[in-house]
Amino acid sequence: MNHLNTLLLAIFVVLFSHSLEINATVSPDGKLKVTVLSMENKSYSDVEFRIEYMNKCVLSHSKLGLETDSRIYAGNLRLKSISEARLVVDDYKMITGKRRHCVNEANEQVYYFENDKQQEMEVIFRVYNDGIAFKYGLTTDTPEEYITNELTTYYIPQGTKRWMQRYDPGYEGFFPLSTDGSLEDGSVPDRWGYPALIELQDSLFVLLTEANIRRGNCGSLLYNGIDNSNYQVRLTEEKLPFYKSWTSPWRLMIVGSLSDIVESTLVTDVSDPSKIEDTNWIKPGCVAWNYWAYNHGSRDYEIVKKYIDLAAEMKWPYDLIDWEWEMMENGGTVLDAVEYALKKKVTPLLWYNSSTNWIGEGAPGPLYRLNTKENREKEFKWLREIGVAGIKIDFFSGDGISTMNYYLDLLEDAMKHQLILNFHGATIPRGWQRTYPHMMSVEGVYGAEWYNNNSVLTNKAAAHNATLPFTRNVVGPMDYTPGTFSDSQHPHITSYGHEIALPILFESALQHMPDRPSIYYSFPAPIQNYLSQLPTVWDDTKLLAGYPGVEAVIARRKGDTWYIGGINGTDEERTLHFSLNSLSDLGTEAMIIRDGMDDRNLITEKNVQLRKKEFTINCLPRGGFVLIVK
Repeated sequence: MNHLNTLLLAIFVVLFSHSLEINATVSPDGKLKVTVLSMENKSYSDVEFRIEYMNKCVLSHSKLGLETDSRIYAGNLRLKSISEARLVVDDYKMITGKRRHCVNEANEQVYYFENDKQQEMEVIFRVYNDGIAFKYGLTTDTPEEYITNELTTYYIPQGTKRWMQRYDPGYEGFFPLSTDGSLEDGSVPDRWGYPALIELQDSLFVLLTEANIRRGNCGSLLYNGIDNSNYQVRLTEEKLPFYKSWTSPWRLMIVGSLSDIVESTLVTDVSDPSKIEDTNWIKPGCVAWNYWAYNHGSRDYEIVKKYIDLAAEMKWPYDLIDWEWEMMENGGTVLDAVEYALKKKVTPLLWYNSSTNWIGEGAPGPLYRLNTKENREKEFKWLREIGVAGIKIDFFSGDGISTMNYYLDLLEDAMKHQLILNFHGATIPRGWQRTYPHMMSVEGVYGAEWYNNNSVLTNKAAAHNATLPFTRNVVGPMDYTPGTFSDSQHPHITSYGHEIALPILFESALQHMPDRPSIYYSFPAPIQNYLSQLPTVWDDTKLLAGYPGVEAVIARRKGDTWYIGGINGTDEERTLHFSLNSLSDLGTEAMIIRDGMDDRNLITEKNVQLRKKEFTINCLPRGGFVLIVK
């Protein structure tokens, strides 16, 4: 009887292995593998994929699929053929981001599927050493067809730790730790925004997002309203038209340790190359900014002048003249302010309303100056003539096709006039910082501006700040406006040490300095020098320590200097432990700026000898530090 059972089992295994086609694409270093499972021959089924890391399955039961208004590719698919693997090498320079010189490589294979009506769909998989990217491709013979549903589904079982934000078109939410998809208030959303960080196993993570949205495409979100363990990619448009052919944006999974996540450039690796050959006119830097301290725009000419003076004194290259500048009074107009800035050798930036979202009663202006090509050309030409180098555009209206096309219109027309851009009240970066390097920053974050709006950030800021380096800031520049030392409309209870570390932790090519001039003038010389010389673009980035919501220590290199920022995200005193062994070309001396006796004081230690590369720094509750090593 035992022999019979063994024989039956062997027959079953043989039959099963012939009915299920298993194909795999492997990363160049062999550590990461995606396996596509599909019925072979004339059998049709769902198509699933699984991910293995170091020979362990870390993500399984995830599905591929699409629907159009005339075709279905789900539950009725079989693998028709697969291309040979080819090596894709990404080697390019960036202006914004985690490092200037980005290099990555992947193995790419194209999987050709057909449904039970012999209609074809292709899926291109790329497997990098630090993640997986895939995208769909369709062709049509009809004059017009509509994508009505994407059925990509990520399986994230209950009990798995995840940091995700409820979907909101402004991406201004928190990333609370959850194991079941519920939020801190007990609510259980079914629509989630990117990026989403999941701890698949102890110390092994995946970050889900998307990249390279081209004209005619929309953004997407994650939906788990049918089964809370299955997160389906859903387009933000009910019907996405295409003609002749359609290619989706890349769906991305950055996989590895937290350092792999934080240091990854996968979002820009898969995005289109820069459309600008000569980038010498694109100049990052710190920006003096008056809105935060006064919770108002730039009507008051005398206040605007004070911030221009601050930029000149602190050697910051820019001053942002915020909303309502067309109504400026109290001694001067916007033209007077621009002229004053240029005389002070400070380059002015101006704010605009996108005029797509908040355009009703009380909406701040100027309005309707950028919405048509004719108006943009007129406005951009005028800006360059008076000496303005760039603009901040606010209040966009979601992730739909029209808004995505509008972003691209703005970027392409500003490029011709050599204007740098900052998108505010906007979607998150999806790789446009590579394609359009004059896109210097994007809000898309619950940032320090919220101290003006309600009291929520006061108690949540420390943990939120210690989560952002592992979530939102992974995918691109983040206009958080860090470094708020005084209290605005609502108090902050993070320490000065915590706040002074944020411009290092949070990457943005334009770093807006939001506090009152009197605060910056009150700092001792070493602190002023640090803020005056602070870079906003980096040659390299390393995560030295951290865990979402608990702590974060990040090192960023500019030239021959490493800037290391660390924060305590908890409400208790905490000792941050980290090593400098992963940093190259270290000198022998350093300067430390850290928490003082209380949260409104700093201690500066100069000429600290680097006798060893292991550090422990004690932080106050919600505290932090800066370590500068030349």
